[in-house]
Amino acid sequence: MDLSKLGFSTRSVHAGAGPDPTTGARAVPIYQTTSFVFRDTEHAEALFALKEAGNIYSRIMNPTNSALEERITSLEGGAGALALASGQSAISLALLNICGQGDEIISSSGLYGGTYNLFSHTFAKFGIKVFFAGEGEKDHFKRYIGEKTKAFYVETLSNPRLDLPDLEGLADLARETGVPLIVDNTLLTPFLFKPLDWGANLVVYSATKYLGGHGNSIGGIIVDGGNFPWNNGKFADLSEGDPTYHNISYTDTFGPSAFIVKARVHLLRDLGPAMSPFNAFLFLQGLETLSLRMKKHVQNAQEVAKFLHSHKGVKWVNYPGLPSGHSYGRAQRCLPEGAGAIITFGLAGGSIGSFINSLNLFSLLANVGDARSLVIHPAGTTHQQLSEAERNLAGVSDDLIRISIGIEDAEDLIADLKQALERSELR
Repeated sequence: MDLSKLGFSTRSVHAGAGPDPTTGARAVPIYQTTSFVFRDTEHAEALFALKEAGNIYSRIMNPTNSALEERITSLEGGAGALALASGQSAISLALLNICGQGDEIISSSGLYGGTYNLFSHTFAKFGIKVFFAGEGEKDHFKRYIGEKTKAFYVETLSNPRLDLPDLEGLADLARETGVPLIVDNTLLTPFLFKPLDWGANLVVYSATKYLGGHGNSIGGIIVDGGNFPWNNGKFADLSEGDPTYHNISYTDTFGPSAFIVKARVHLLRDLGPAMSPFNAFLFLQGLETLSLRMKKHVQNAQEVAKFLHSHKGVKWVNYPGLPSGHSYGRAQRCLPEGAGAIITFGLAGGSIGSFINSLNLFSLLANVGDARSLVIHPAGTTHQQLSEAERNLAGVSDDLIRISIGIEDAEDLIADLKQALERSELR
């Protein structure tokens, strides 16, 4: 059966996951093992020389993880994927796979706080320079391009700014520059938006969020679009010989899968941020209901955003599904299935602490994309380590409250927000 011709929901259930050939188990088994027996010495040597595909050691590959990788590859329409220990691991390996000392990256400014710190501080220690180029517009990126530029990086939607960048324009500019466009699509998922269809080359996810959907596992995924010419002269580590594998050329040997193979057999091998097979199993369960959950998330978010926009206790609301949202026009064109389930807003005069502490159904924690509704004050938590200037650049004002809308009944969420707003106005 050609799964590529089947619908998204069907592939969410079936891609990468036939009955187990040994036991007949219908659910993907958890292969909780460190390593795998070779048929003979010739088989072992072939695997280690990358002459044959197969399982060696669970740090590099595992059948449960492979099923997850195949499923997300199918949902994205990519050439391959790599499951990792966290979203931060996915971002780090995606860029370290092509960047080294002296190289430069151009990124949008509206980023998750952990990503901003990674780019501005940790990568700087590696000798990698990251330029923050505004809100993800082509003209903003263009002015930072130089001979050392190795990648463009954006989030869709950005967290917590909720900007939808000009992916088509950035993809054109990336092709002209000869560098890949890397997109963090965590807040939208492949159900709402497929970056590869809009010109992106690599997609990264914190699977911790909507892909898993239940707040029970941490993981990350890199998806390789297989659509970038890594042999264009800018990426010698991919096109020239790797001395750790008998000078193999990834582009010559693996073609469209060169990037994701190198990320697995070189960086994952050496740095080791492997996903637990048990977590991969839970992410597979989450993906089975992704389309159902995202429809409910979006429906609820639209209703909650309208309520907040109409409430006198709310000064401003930013949600791409509202005309007042920063990215409303672009979302109308690019997100026909809905604008996600993250909303940011500011109070008209009440106490932020009192408002958040008065909520009953919303959990105060540092995550998004859970089946449960969540709330946080980014300036005091996720972006606290940033300077005021850096927070302003990332679009994190002191009054910004971020809520992640879950799959509860919308009327109950609205009632909870209403009573919390009333309490905050009394303080």
